Amino acid sequence: MTSIDVQNLTKEYGTTRAVDRLTFRVEPGRVTGFLGPNGAGKSTTMRLALGLARPTSGTVLIGGRPYAAYDAPLRRVGALLDPQAAHGARTARDHLLALAVSNRLPVRRVDDVLEQAGIAAVAGRRVKTFSLGMRQRLGIAAALLGDPEAVLLDEPSNGLDPEGIVWIRELLRGLARAGRTVLVSSHLMNETATFADHLVVLGRGRLLADTPMPDFIAAHSARRARVRSTDPARLHAVLTRAGHTVTLADDGRCTVDGARAAEIGALAAADGIPLLELTDEQVSLEQAYLTLTAGDTEFAATPLQEA
Repeated sequence: MTSIDVQNLTKEYGTTRAVDRLTFRVEPGRVTGFLGPNGAGKSTTMRLALGLARPTSGTVLIGGRPYAAYDAPLRRVGALLDPQAAHGARTARDHLLALAVSNRLPVRRVDDVLEQAGIAAVAGRRVKTFSLGMRQRLGIAAALLGDPEAVLLDEPSNGLDPEGIVWIRELLRGLARAGRTVLVSSHLMNETATFADHLVVLGRGRLLADTPMPDFIAAHSARRARVRSTDPARLHAVLTRAGHTVTLADDGRCTVDGARAAEIGALAAADGIPLLELTDEQVSLEQAYLTLTAGDTEFAATPLQEA
């Protein structure tokens, strides 16, 4: 199986260190979300992985080899870094056909990926007439052309309409289920939460997190449970007697700080209190991400009230 191995990777531009001794591994069979503020080094890392820039030190290996070592790289690695890269005067079909011929891929794959990306109906139109969303679909079609084992996508949802966002979400999940290695850079936290299994988070070129997404969220969530009963006053009394700090809302829900749902459920069951709702509260991926990267954001706006 093909993995992406980043080992002690560093990239300097003059006095600026864009990537700083970065080490992580992207495993097959799951979607890895690649997160970080603007300037964190995500795009630079992807460019280094694809041989579009040369590292100052360290390596990126895909399937145990540098990208440049593959004779027909589209058969092993598919990538979308810039949806504007396709020549505007070419038709979508001709753009993909040129890639297929240069990588010794069967021509039938052109029609396959045009259909898969939902742009077969506009295959004869010139790329310069395409909207951003259509260019994104064309770029993703190009990334899939060689039926690659590894796929690297930089902001693939950018410019897509709601149907397109659902499509790319299902596409990423399908690639992972098929055992492919999928690395997706995104700034859309709520969208990333719908498809990513694992997260790699950068800040100022350094690795901040490399962890399964549920673990990442749990690590930035306080212990807190939410519970609702047909008898909220009695439930409140039972929880208070057990030493819990309980906040009772107007709708009858209780929020219990410092507790897990399993503990609350056991107390309610022991006293015969029926429950309508019981869950552990967790922060969103966006909230967890902002907490982690708060000190590593290079560009931050002034809050409106301060401005």
